[in-house]
Amino acid sequence: MARKPGSSPQAMKNRASKTAAAIAPASALAQDAPAKKKRTSPAQFAREVRAEARKITWTTRKETWITSVMVGIMVVLACAFLAVVDLGLGASMNLVLKLANGA
Repeated sequence: MARKPGSSPQAMKNRASKTAAAIAPASALAQDAPAKKKRTSPAQFAREVRAEARKITWTTRKETWITSVMVGIMVVLACAFLAVVDLGLGASMNLVLKLANGA
């Protein structure tokens, strides 16, 4: 199975350092200056959207299959648990009602 482009450890380190630099707080001088609202052009907006879309990582078929199977198993277990609780509560309510009627 071929590796996805950009999945090498060096590429991940580069992305992490760029992200850290973007998140890092600005200098004190830049924080004191009033922020101007700059309108972006539709072309700039489209470029930024494409750049963000490139960062998306999709799950593999195997990961999707495993997750789907796990969800199915959990649904079956939850269904069985709720069925047992429902039967227990129903039986106890019938017992209480029989005792209340004096039967």
